[in-house]
Amino acid sequence: MKITYPLSITDCYRPLLPFLIAAGTLIFIAVFAEFLTPFDPYAQDLSNALAPPDSKNLLGTDRYGRDVLSRVIVGSQTTLCASLILLAVIATVGSLIGAICGYNGGRLDTFLMRLSDVFLAFPQMVFAIAAAGALGGGLLNAAVALAIIGWTKYARISRGLVLAIRSMPYFDAAKMAGSSSTKILFVHVLPNIAGPVLVTAALDIGTIIMELAGLSFLGLGAMPPTAEWGAMMNNGRSMLQTAPWVILAPGTAIFITVATFNLLGDKLRDFMSRQR
Repeated sequence: MKITYPLSITDCYRPLLPFLIAAGTLIFIAVFAEFLTPFDPYAQDLSNALAPPDSKNLLGTDRYGRDVLSRVIVGSQTTLCASLILLAVIATVGSLIGAICGYNGGRLDTFLMRLSDVFLAFPQMVFAIAAAGALGGGLLNAAVALAIIGWTKYARISRGLVLAIRSMPYFDAAKMAGSSSTKILFVHVLPNIAGPVLVTAALDIGTIIMELAGLSFLGLGAMPPTAEWGAMMNNGRSMLQTAPWVILAPGTAIFITVATFNLLGDKLRDFMSRQR
């Protein structure tokens, strides 16, 4: 008879490690991008414009002679860091709104949930394009446009979780013990909804990156000469046949980053489901 042993903590975390390392590497590059670039990403050299990849410029140069590799590295700081900050704000604000609505109920709950229904009725990217255009473009305005509609998902998720928690015995025990509503919300409610919200946020990183880069590609996000992956693809789209490296380099960076965080989100979801 074969004896099986329960999984150790190391066995539980092992499937996550490769994706955590990959995501951590991308974040490290984004944070320290200015120190990792081989050349000044904004220095122009028209005599070396549209040079193909070689031993000096590993990913070639753009129409202004700027090193594409350096711009891709610095662009990670703009695209990835902006996306992570935006997602953190959306997830935090949306979760708090949903938790308060689920805990208190009443007219505030009805109003905010009907407001979220209105936002959810619009395709997110279409609404973001309209909002960013109305705000006047720019990376900050693009982030605001995505935040206006992005909070609704987290509000819905956290509200549903809080409604389920309200039927739990420990919730009634906390109220009978005389705990204040604030203490119950921050000590007993929010920690118990953090797991599903974290998994949802991990799965949304790739979507936020694509949407932010998409707005920049349409001219509604980062403005020249800022190095941002979507804006770089926009600037190089007319040279796809003559100098494909100008558009393929930031496009590949978007693909690798989105794929990494999507896979991390999938593995994190599987990990959290096994912990229940």
